[in-house]
Amino acid sequence: YIEAIEALSKKDFIYRFKICRKEANESIHWLYLLRVTNRNCGDVFERLLKEAREFARIFSRAVLTGEGKSNDK
Repeated sequence: YIEAIEALSKKDFIYRFKICRKEANESIHWLYLLRVTNRNCGDVFERLLKEAREFARIFSRAVLTGEGKSNDK
């Protein structure tokens, strides 16, 4: 994320936020696997999964905005 903020160009910005999104999605995958294999961990994994999904959405929005595809009006 820090590297994306410090991007040298718009193309670099988009590329680095795509990496952020990819890493967030990978984290979601691993958290899901941990939750499935550790059923007695309470709500910890649910909270972490929710936060990771929020990060993925934020990074996706940054990519869309950078590409000029934002639907906000």
